Amino acid sequence: MRAVGFDVIGGPEVLKPVELPAPVPGPGHVLIRVAYAGVNYGEVQHRLGDFGAPDGTAVPGLEVSGEVAGVGPGVTGLAAGDPVAAYLPDGGGYAEYALAPADFAFPLDGLSLRDGGGAGLTLTTAYGVLAGAARLTAGDTVLIHAAAGGVGSAAAQIARALGAAAVYGTVGSPAKAEYAKRFGYDALHQRDEFADAVPEVDVVLDPIGGPTRLASLPLLAPFGRLALYGEAARHPDLTLPLLPLWKNNRSLTGYNIGDLARRAPATVRAHALSALSLLASGAIRQDVSAVLPLADAAQAHDALAAGRSTGKVLLRVA
Repeated sequence: MRAVGFDVIGGPEVLKPVELPAPVPGPGHVLIRVAYAGVNYGEVQHRLGDFGAPDGTAVPGLEVSGEVAGVGPGVTGLAAGDPVAAYLPDGGGYAEYALAPADFAFPLDGLSLRDGGGAGLTLTTAYGVLAGAARLTAGDTVLIHAAAGGVGSAAAQIARALGAAAVYGTVGSPAKAEYAKRFGYDALHQRDEFADAVPEVDVVLDPIGGPTRLASLPLLAPFGRLALYGEAARHPDLTLPLLPLWKNNRSLTGYNIGDLARRAPATVRAHALSALSLLASGAIRQDVSAVLPLADAAQAHDALAAGRSTGKVLLRVA
């Protein structure tokens, strides 16, 4: 099968077209004929070696959409030809065929394969960080960092659907602020200026880390939650005293879909199905800003790592 992979860590140029045997679904797994593969920052980290050096050829890709091509022993409720979106905890999405645990293959129920291409990870994370980690309730106010990204643009809409009273965002450039306006933010701020411009909020979503994370803590209202779900800036980890959290009624919480997939797969599935239900109802939309051929995966990585991309970028496979 056609795929894009890497056998050494490095820049986008290490991503190369390769020919590999098609995988075979084992117990509890589904084989998917991939139509679209989402491009995510976790795949950039994979390529850079943040998760270790590859053992042979590694194929990135944490989410896909496509049709079921086969099922392994013990799988029920899915059959060949069913359209699905899928989260791939072990990667492998930049390929003609990919394996997914059956728990993480989600029926599209009338949604297009294009819309499903960024649902398995991106929409699941956006819903999970709000409803799970941040415990968002109706009437809460929310600040979303990386407001123009795939997760951020979805999270703004999901927060509204869950009853948020106000949603603010931060971005890295005026162009991204202009783009993010379409998702219903009450106000958008440059990331280096938000600390003096945003009022106290109940929830902050932060995939950035470093100084952005540190500057977010004083903005938390009583019982406010700072929900971490990434480290895109790749700063060294913060060392924080705990007493100020107690004295100011603030909380830190985290969302890591990889950990949930191992320890609470039913929770991941529930988050995914809830997000897809909102998408199917029209309450939210998946803003696919670019669709590139599979062979252009390196170009997609370069744009994402440089902060030039907005919305959801997909690779077209089939």
